Amino acid sequence: MINAYDKVYLEKAQTVLGRMIDYAFYDLEYDADCFFELFIVSGFADRFGDGDYTLIVGKSGVELARIVIEKTLGESVRTKPKYEVGRSPEYWAGWALAYYQWLTSLSFREIVSAVPLSEIIAMYSPYHEMDVRQFCDKMTEFYKSKNPETNLKRLRRSGNMTQNELAMQSGIPLRTVQQYEQRQKDINKARAEYLIALSKVLNCSPDDLIEKV
Repeated sequence: MINAYDKVYLEKAQTVLGRMIDYAFYDLEYDADCFFELFIVSGFADRFGDGDYTLIVGKSGVELARIVIEKTLGESVRTKPKYEVGRSPEYWAGWALAYYQWLTSLSFREIVSAVPLSEIIAMYSPYHEMDVRQFCDKMTEFYKSKNPETNLKRLRRSGNMTQNELAMQSGIPLRTVQQYEQRQKDINKARAEYLIALSKVLNCSPDDLIEKV
């Protein structure tokens, strides 16, 4: 699995995202899901998810929340943060979400479309007491339940193509195509020539066929 960015930035990214959500929720009194939508719409979420060090290292969570509001709503925020003792469920949700996004390389939009931030916050108990990898396993379970189709199947269907047509045009056995779509075979471990052949027929990049979780 290819991570979203260099691990050297991960710990800082977790702190920044956690503090941003905590500040927006407690100090600015935004609904968590509504604020996170602003984060996504602002374009900062994609930059953050790509490991933009000017955001991850160059900003605090409070500063990031403020520029999100300024960019999306045109409002200047000067509310002073109140630092609570210990981590709030909102802080933990941002901290854990940053780790999951880094691990999977999914965009924040893709993640919260399947599992809204409010539902991640609700996972605080008992997951804040567990290893973050257990949280990631549960998130992947939720994500797959909301996105049961593989990328291969989704792209084939969007191209109005049957499995047999895809097999014939790509030169890949029909049974193999079916196994990839049903996750009986891991397409991430497919031969390079198979990925290239499928992507040519589907008019996509080979990377678009890879399952991130």
